[in-house]
Amino acid sequence: MTSYDTHAIGDLIDGTLPWPATKQMMSGYKDDTRFDTYLEVLQQRVPWPEEILLPIGEHLYIVKGAEGRVVKCDCGHEFGDYRENWKLQARIRVRDDQESIEEIYPGRFACDASWMELREFLCPGCLTLLEVEAAPPGFPVVFDFLPDLEALYQDWLGRPVP
Repeated sequence: MTSYDTHAIGDLIDGTLPWPATKQMMSGYKDDTRFDTYLEVLQQRVPWPEEILLPIGEHLYIVKGAEGRVVKCDCGHEFGDYRENWKLQARIRVRDDQESIEEIYPGRFACDASWMELREFLCPGCLTLLEVEAAPPGFPVVFDFLPDLEALYQDWLGRPVP
């Protein structure tokens, strides 16, 4: 079983790992330290000291904060308790007319604004685009997933949640 160092995992995250190595890493057995190495690389890339427990998207993490487990952006902005939908604390731009939708999907590629809107969720701290939803007008904001941190750490990793 191959074990990968922080350099290889960093290259994988950045998309600069050559395809043969990426394919081998994805399809091979995972070493017992892979998750910890991944968290180590992510932790080195953020400017704040709170411990990353789980990445939940590009630029977003569940961290062990002073107020408990919270969702945090790369820039340090905290969205609140991880069990609540972080998107409700984000800045939201809704593209709900033909003109604004066609800025992204011009002409025949655009959806019909009476049937669908695009919601762009941005970090209030750094204005990084964190996620986009396409939904019918009036549809509730989607809560993507609620990870079971206890099961991940205790059942899969064999240790308590930090």
